[in-house]
Amino acid sequence: MINIVYRLKAPKFFEEAIDEIELDGVVVRPTYLSICQADQRYYQGSRPAEVLEEKLPMALIHEGIGEVVHDASGEFGPGDIVVMIPNTPLGEDVCRANYSYNSKFRGSGFDGFTSDLIKLESSRVVRLPDGFNPAVSAFIELITVAYQGITKFSELAITPKDTLGVWGDGNLGFITALFLKERFPDSKVIVFGKHLENLNLFSFADGNYQIHNVPDDLTIDHAFECVGSSASQSAIEQIIDLINPQGVISLFGVSEYPIPINTRMVLEKGLTVQGNSRSEREDFIGVVETLKQNPQLFEYLEKLVTNVCEITTLNDLKEAFDIDNNSNFGKTILKWNK
Repeated sequence: MINIVYRLKAPKFFEEAIDEIELDGVVVRPTYLSICQADQRYYQGSRPAEVLEEKLPMALIHEGIGEVVHDASGEFGPGDIVVMIPNTPLGEDVCRANYSYNSKFRGSGFDGFTSDLIKLESSRVVRLPDGFNPAVSAFIELITVAYQGITKFSELAITPKDTLGVWGDGNLGFITALFLKERFPDSKVIVFGKHLENLNLFSFADGNYQIHNVPDDLTIDHAFECVGSSASQSAIEQIIDLINPQGVISLFGVSEYPIPINTRMVLEKGLTVQGNSRSEREDFIGVVETLKQNPQLFEYLEKLVTNVCEITTLNDLKEAFDIDNNSNFGKTILKWNK
C-alpha cells in the first residue's frame, strides 16, 4: 500500500516522501497527534549537531491516536480508535522494554506518526473506549510516562507517603501531580513551580509554592522532579534540602547536559534516586483503565489542551510547531487531516 510520510529534513523544514507499507500488521490512520518538547528540540535544531545529522530526515511525533484501517489478525476492526505505542522492542531483554537498548522509539530512533498511515504490531496499539476526548487521548503517551514512574515509586518507597512534592509547573508536572492524587488520595500533594499563572491551574493539589517562597519548616516525604533542562539542578538541590530521610526522588526531567547532584546529602539521608523514561504496553493499559474508571480526570486534563491545529498541508504542520513553541504551558494537538 502506498503511503506518504512527512519528515523533518532539517530544522524547520518538512518534506514529503513516498513509502510503501505491507498489510501484515495493524494499519492505522492517525487522527489526533500531540507535539512533545522532544519534537520541538528536533524542529528548532536545539539538539547537538551530530545528533541532528544522524537522525534526520525523520518523521516526528510519538504521541497520538488513530483509526484502524486494516488488521491482518482480525483482533481490531476497521474504525476502532486506538492509542499508538511508540516504543518498539526488538528482541528479548532482562529489563523493561522502555529501558532496553534493544528497543527503538518512534520520533527518535525511527519515523514517528506524521504520515498518512502507520503500520504497527498488534502489541503496539491499545483500543480506546467510546467517548474518550480525542484531544486528551492524543497525549496518553505522556500520561503513561508519569504513570509508570508512579508505579515504580509505589514499589520503592518504604517510608510514609504523607506528603508528596512535585517540582515543575508544566505539562508533566500537572499530570504527575494529578495521578499522584488519584493513586494516593489520602496523601498531601504539593506542587513547586516558577510560574504563578501555571500553579493556579493545579486546583486538585493540596498546596503549591513558588520555588523562591517556600516555608522554612516545610518537609516532604518523597519528591517527583518534572523540570528538565538546566533548571533540574536547582530543583534537585531544593528537593534534597526538603526531603525526609530515606525518601525517594523520582527524576523525569530531561537535560542535554550533565546535572551535578549533592551526593553527600543523598548519602547522609539515605535517599533513593529513581530515573524514569518512556513507558510500555502495561502502562498504556493502566492509563486507559484509570481514565475509564475515573472520567472526572478528563475535566482536569482538558486544561492542558491549549491549541488544536487542523493539519492539511506541510505549512499547517510548520505553523503548528511555531504556535507550540510560543506556549509555556499546555499541549498543542494536531487534528491530522492528511
